[in-house]
Amino acid sequence: MRPIRLALPAMALLLCALAVPTAEAAPTASGDWTAAPASGGGTRPSSDGRPYFYLEGPPGTVLQDTLSLSNPSDAPLTVKLRGAAAYNATNGDFAVRRTPDPWIALAAPEVRIPPRTRADVPFAVTVPSGAQPGDHPAALMADAGGRDVGVRLQLRVSGPTLSALTVESVRVDKAHGLIRYALVNRGNTALTPRLALRADGVFGRALDRPARALPVELLPGQRVELSEPWPQPPALDRVSVHLDVTADGGAHAAAGASATFVPWGAVAGAALVVLGGAATALRLVRRRRRRPGEPVEVLAAERELAQTGALQ
Repeated sequence: MRPIRLALPAMALLLCALAVPTAEAAPTASGDWTAAPASGGGTRPSSDGRPYFYLEGPPGTVLQDTLSLSNPSDAPLTVKLRGAAAYNATNGDFAVRRTPDPWIALAAPEVRIPPRTRADVPFAVTVPSGAQPGDHPAALMADAGGRDVGVRLQLRVSGPTLSALTVESVRVDKAHGLIRYALVNRGNTALTPRLALRADGVFGRALDRPARALPVELLPGQRVELSEPWPQPPALDRVSVHLDVTADGGAHAAAGASATFVPWGAVAGAALVVLGGAATALRLVRRRRRRPGEPVEVLAAERELAQTGALQ
């Protein structure tokens, strides 16, 4: 769909789309209501059943699309709607803000859907004139009956794009058998990073994992804390861990950390054995210096006499 210019007051005219429900939807086995992009919308050619919204346009334009809500149950349903900007949770999960996104305007904040009916709700995205180029991920959130459903909105502001990231805070968590690190998206496009991991020690390579896609979509400007399992590190070695991360668009970053592995239990046991052996040897030496049947006091007296003669 070609981007169109639409003044926000004109959104009131779109409410007529809610007055008459669209064709009935077939009931589902569970009876759960659904929210999804309506057929034929967006600024990118697509077939029916698109999993998310995709809108793209330059700063200063207004983009339009339609959210489709289906109520397969036998009771009327009231759905509350809002648009929300997206971000990465600390662990990398896709999350949305609680406050409404000022760029997104829905035809109505609340919709009442009759039984076994589908309602299409138009909405518009106003791209500010000073908006930065790149991805501005968001979602349309629908709430009804104590259940939240989110539909992803991939919004891209036209202009130069930059794919860039950094790897930070690398450390080996020996207590939990993990290699911990952070990824930061320094560009203006969403990234799906790939990680290659290796560890080199004094006795050779201790870990070697080829590049694989991480289960996270790193949004622009976001930082996530991730970890890689290392359940069987070397028992005795000093290793250098190296992380190499790449993503589409030429993004690349690398970082590392060092760690020393010492089997302290075995070291402590060996130390006790050495100390025990030293104590035993000392006792044997003392026994050899004593003549058979001679009391300890005699030996002490002889040592004192010898020291006195040496002084003279």
